[in-house]
Amino acid sequence: MNTSLKRLLLSSSVIAVVASLLILNAPSERQHSAQATTLKATGEKNWYRGNLHTHSLWSDGDDYLEMIALWYRDHDYDFLSFTDHNVLQTSKDRWDDIARKKTTAKAFEELKAAFPGDWVESREVEDGEKVRTEVRLKTFQEVSNKLAIPGEFLLIQGEEITDRFGRLPIHMNATNIKSLIPPLHGESVTETMQNNVNAVVAQRERTGQPMFIHLNHPNFGYGVTAEDLAPIRGEKFFEVYNGHPGVNDSGNSEHASTERIWDIVLTKRLAELGLPVMYGLGTDDGHSYHNIPSRASEPGRGWVMVLSDELTPDALIAAMERGDFYASSGVTLESVTSSNERIDIEVAADDGVEYRIDFIGTLTGYNAGSQPVIDKNGKEIRATRRHSDDIGKVLKTVDRPKASYEFQGNEIYVRARVTSTRKHPNPSEIGEFERAWVQPVVGKVAEQVR
Repeated sequence: MNTSLKRLLLSSSVIAVVASLLILNAPSERQHSAQATTLKATGEKNWYRGNLHTHSLWSDGDDYLEMIALWYRDHDYDFLSFTDHNVLQTSKDRWDDIARKKTTAKAFEELKAAFPGDWVESREVEDGEKVRTEVRLKTFQEVSNKLAIPGEFLLIQGEEITDRFGRLPIHMNATNIKSLIPPLHGESVTETMQNNVNAVVAQRERTGQPMFIHLNHPNFGYGVTAEDLAPIRGEKFFEVYNGHPGVNDSGNSEHASTERIWDIVLTKRLAELGLPVMYGLGTDDGHSYHNIPSRASEPGRGWVMVLSDELTPDALIAAMERGDFYASSGVTLESVTSSNERIDIEVAADDGVEYRIDFIGTLTGYNAGSQPVIDKNGKEIRATRRHSDDIGKVLKTVDRPKASYEFQGNEIYVRARVTSTRKHPNPSEIGEFERAWVQPVVGKVAEQVR
């Protein structure tokens, strides 16, 4: 996109963005309320399982929309968002060569078997002395009309806004987007993210359609640091767990893990920048659907569990923006009750499986200093800075499927991680155990330390 067009798009959205950012960045009553909120399935609300990061043959995935939707529907998911790179699945004139990838010929045969009759549209195209077979890719709406089941299985239109700053990848998913947003770039990693956030916020304000944007896999290519992410406005979600084996969730000796990034970001936003919490998502980032399980980027590794009164995009987004959800890679929770005085967690425990619940947070008076990361040659590298162990410390551990944490009054925030003794059957990283991540609860002192 040329500079003048980018400026035009940005400037035309300024009023809408400013208005929306004021709303999106206002701390919710729940964050600072002593009144407890309980997340538990009742007659009025239910848990809905969903994945918000999915690729298909519309970009770099290796299967058709309808086959991917069937996989998730058959594996007890309630909703799924398709998020191909810089494209929406809207064109009825998109044809795909079945020989384009190693797996597409197989995918074509599986598609015909799953959808007999006239659903699959193919054609033979002469290409010099060869003849190739092409398949028309069904649009999102066509697939949704065929496979979605009201109240049982929902498909949501999304986009992975695939941007970069220099060589650093910056990918952000827009959920329930209405029209395509091209990557808007920027003069830094933070500005690149903020420009794309602003575009989604402006579209939401302009159209009135609920939608949100989240940061994908910050450690992919180690493109985004905690310092890059902390000051972003209008964006309250990032992937603490991404199922792609190449995104470095655990970091390495020089780069912080995504959980460490989360704690640094939470501390900076709540205690230093006066910004709202950042919620953690679990996603698949699925690309490969034909040889499960393997070490490819496959479905079924990470998801969100959202407590909502109905299975619609509007209701799910409203619930997530309230923090009424948790992320999981296998652990299921029975209930979470929280206020700024107490957190109670109960796991839906499986027989023969043990659970550890860690309450993690930052207290007032923490050491706010940090140091750059230095490589073996004494040169500073681009990475999340080394911060004090005061940030994101384990405040309490309980080795049972039920645990409570009582606030002492000096917590900036507290979040929880549940780890089971059962290994993930098809993990992002070899040897990982099934886990769940409970969203942070803001302490009473958060306003005082801002």
